[in-house]
Amino acid sequence: MTTTETSLDRLAALDPAFARMVGATAKHVRAIPELTDREKTFLCVTADVCQASLGLAFTAHVRAGLAAGVSTSDVRELLRFVSYDCGYHAATAGIERIAELERELGLDPEPVVPEPVPAGPSPLPAEVRARLTELDPQFTAYFDLQSRMRAGHGPGTLSERERGLVSLSVDLHYQTLADTFRIHVGRALRGGATPEDVRAALRFNAQFGVTRAWHAWEALNAILAES
Repeated sequence: MTTTETSLDRLAALDPAFARMVGATAKHVRAIPELTDREKTFLCVTADVCQASLGLAFTAHVRAGLAAGVSTSDVRELLRFVSYDCGYHAATAGIERIAELERELGLDPEPVVPEPVPAGPSPLPAEVRARLTELDPQFTAYFDLQSRMRAGHGPGTLSERERGLVSLSVDLHYQTLADTFRIHVGRALRGGATPEDVRAALRFNAQFGVTRAWHAWEALNAILAES
C-alpha cells in the first residue's frame, strides 16, 4: 500500500459500491458532536476487538486515531482495559495487531514498566461486590483482581467517562444489556458524561450492528427513565 492509499481505497478496489456505503456511514457517525475524536477511536477499536475485525477496519480506525492525535500507546492502554470485559484472548489478538501496525508504520510505542499486581481492598462498589458474592465467592475474587489492576487514573490511562463509554459499548456488542449495562451506564454518568453523551455512544455504535444498537436503545431508555 502506498503512503497516500487509504483503507477505503483498498476497499473500493474490492467492491466500489460497498466502499461508498462504508464512506457515507463513516461520514455520518463521525459527525456526531457529543463524542471526542479520542472517544470515537476507542469505540471503533473496542468494536474491532469484540467482533474480531482486525483487518482493514482496524487499520482504518487506528490510522484515523493517529490523525486525530491518538497514539498507538493510547490504543494499547485501551486494549489492556477492555480485556476485562471482552476477554484476554480477544485483547491478545488486538495487542498482536497493533504491534504489527507499529512496525508497518515505523512507530515506536512508549516504553512501559510493568508494575506489580496491586494488593489491598477491592475498588469494586460494595453493592456490585455483594451481588457477585451471591453468585460465587471465587468469581468475586477474580473480579477483585481485575478491578485492582484497572484502578489507576493517572496520566496515560483512560478517564472514568471513557471507561464507562467503552464498557457499555462492550455490552452492546455482546448484548449483555441487563446488570452490567446498567453499571457501565452509571460509570459513564459518574465520569461526567451526560445522558445525551451516552445516547451519542449508541448512535455511533450503530455502524457496528444496527440490530445490536436497537436492543441497546431499549435497555438504555429504560435505565435513563428510571434515573
